[in-house]
Amino acid sequence: MFNTTVAWITLRATLSRRRALLFALPAVILILLTAALKATRPPMRPWPSHVLGTFGFSVLIPLTALIIGTSVLGAEIDDGSIVHLLATPVRRSAVVMTKFIVATGLTVVFAAVPELIAALISGGGSIPGGENIPGQAGGLVTISTGKFAVALFVGALACSVIYNAVFVMISTATTRAIAVGLLYVLVWEVLLSNFVSGVKLLSVSHYGLGIANGLASDPALEAGLGVLTSVVMGAIVTVVALALAMNLLSSFTLKGEPA
Repeated sequence: MFNTTVAWITLRATLSRRRALLFALPAVILILLTAALKATRPPMRPWPSHVLGTFGFSVLIPLTALIIGTSVLGAEIDDGSIVHLLATPVRRSAVVMTKFIVATGLTVVFAAVPELIAALISGGGSIPGGENIPGQAGGLVTISTGKFAVALFVGALACSVIYNAVFVMISTATTRAIAVGLLYVLVWEVLLSNFVSGVKLLSVSHYGLGIANGLASDPALEAGLGVLTSVVMGAIVTVVALALAMNLLSSFTLKGEPA
């Protein structure tokens, strides 16, 4: 299910495109914002959980995954070069899985790792409940930096996997994958999932937050879902999205158009 030749060609083509310059932009913004807040915000305010949770999981990771996930396959469909790949003996299921794995790896580098770096810079999260604990200012209990950073990193890894499955699927379904994906991120992940409680069950960002909160026990992350629900739903969405992508790619003729 993994083809090294396709992986190498995909990696080289993705990183050589101009849009590759956009991969690092959200990550740089997150790290700079975290450093600025660390230098200016009072230590008793639990801003890391809100900034790294809300901005990181609702903006940084999905936008990075959107750019990468729709480019590894969608760009070839758009310019017609997919015809050369589909004419080879490589199975189309292997094409989808290879593109998905490459996209996930790149998203980890450009989104999950920066989330980890920002969490380490932030100095850890804080939760209410330290009123009677000596040395805990403002009634807050500090979550260790290592525990906080690892929790966010694991949650970001989960989001990287799920988001790329969704965006690879979208790229096989439409030639306007970027527009459709951006609409999905802004309307579903940023707006509805944060204001309509029922939507969280189908929100990738809340799957990641649920997993992160399960490790860090930080209610300020506002996960909305438990860790078990997040893992199960995340796995279901990933499998369904990849299965749909394989099915949609199988319907393409050698002209690169749906049969």
